[in-house]
Amino acid sequence: MSITILGIESSCDDTSAAVLRDGKVLSNCTANQEAHRLYGGVVPEVASRAHQINIIPVVDLAIRQAGIKKEEVDAVAFTRGPGLIGSLIVGVSFAKAYALSLGIPLIEANHMQAHVLAHFAEDPKPPFPFLCLTVSGGHTQIVLARDYLDMEVIGQTLDDAAGEAFDKTGKLLGLDYPAGPIIDRLAQQGQPVFDFPEPQIPGLNFSFSGLKTSILYFLQRHKKEDPDFIRKNMADICASVQARIVRILLNKLSRAAGETGIREVAIAGGVSANSELRAALEKTGRENGWNTYIPKFEYCTDNAAMIAVTGYYKYLKGEFTGQEVAPVARWKV
Repeated sequence: MSITILGIESSCDDTSAAVLRDGKVLSNCTANQEAHRLYGGVVPEVASRAHQINIIPVVDLAIRQAGIKKEEVDAVAFTRGPGLIGSLIVGVSFAKAYALSLGIPLIEANHMQAHVLAHFAEDPKPPFPFLCLTVSGGHTQIVLARDYLDMEVIGQTLDDAAGEAFDKTGKLLGLDYPAGPIIDRLAQQGQPVFDFPEPQIPGLNFSFSGLKTSILYFLQRHKKEDPDFIRKNMADICASVQARIVRILLNKLSRAAGETGIREVAIAGGVSANSELRAALEKTGRENGWNTYIPKFEYCTDNAAMIAVTGYYKYLKGEFTGQEVAPVARWKV
């Protein structure tokens, strides 16, 4: 029997819907919110109101692009958390109403677990067990995936996320939001000539707050000597910051691979779209004999395909949720 899942993602500022049939992505549609560029970051109230405007057109488009009728959907998978509570409320409420109207099951998805399962949207798919470095604006984790629904966080940030370090650096440099892709582009024109410290955090955990502070002091010191320092050295600053963040991430990932003995290694999340991180993972993988897995760009950022994939494997196990379900801002994998 064919299984068709409608996935809905609304954890932050992207409204996304996708249709998955028997594990194959038929459509994956996303509406972005440009308004946040004006504020230098996501404004929760603005985001939630935009979700209300976007969700019906996006779901309709996903259904039409998949070439199905809504009556063919067997279950609705949705992001329950973690994320911005106002944004989550829109997606959860819509999913509940949609499932109720069709008389079909609901499936809740953990946003961070779904990022790991984005690797199963298309081939090549990593075999179990594998390690996944999940990096985004709000999270930085090393996840040990033993099975589709059996995962353990073995390392995580103690304060700020890697994506936040990129965005805060961008703000210090006067770049637009989101700064991560801009820093990535500018870094390709420069060299990592400035040395920023690597936090000495024991075990597999991360910390980026100290790095952000060191970048702030570095810029303040050099601007006193030359008020035009940032403009003159923009590309090299971006290259230096990016190189340090990538090295911090891969040093911990290498340690995790060494401690677990696992040679199947993946990355996921919005920061996994960073060109240097992708290249560095492949290089480190070759040096260490890893099999590396990097998702397509469309599956790196917040998207509903990963939610539908999560829903599919939960459907196979009969893990459904009731209409009493409510969104949660914090939710561990």
